[in-house]
This record gives sequence, structure tokens and C-alpha cells, in this order.
Amino acid sequence: MVEKRLSDMEAGEEGEVTRIEGSGALRRRIMDMGIVRGAKIEKVRDAPLGDLVPVEFLLRGYNLTLRRAEAENVWLEV
Repeated sequence: MVEKRLSDMEAGEEGEVTRIEGSGALRRRIMDMGIVRGAKIEKVRDAPLGDLVPVEFLLRGYNLTLRRAEAENVWLEV
């Protein structure tokens, strides 16, 4: 298996969360959304514009949208 950042996934790619970087409020916010170690997550699509544009993921049966900068803190085994 290959480890990569959530922000680097391709549409349709799936993986399992291995670690969350960062600290404080950002890390807590990510974990409160259900992105925790062992969670399975699939990238649905990228918005076409710029760095701050959201990226959509499928997690635990719901669609979750994150900024690309937030997704860079999450590492997965793909």
C-alpha cells in the first residue's frame, strides 16, 4: 500500500486514514467531522479553481467538503 495525503488523491480513489497532522482547533475540527484513524474515505471530486476551493469526499455514508489546505493534514493508505 502507498501512503499519501488526502489532498493528493484522485477522484474515485479510496483509502484508510493513518494519521492526522496539525494541532489545536484544526486537528479537533477534522476529527469532529469523522476523519479519524482507520476511517475509510473516497474522493468524489475536485472543484476546478484555485487552492482554497473545496474538495468533496465520501465518508461514513455522507459527503464531506474540505478546503485543500485542510485535506493536506490527513494521511491515508491507498
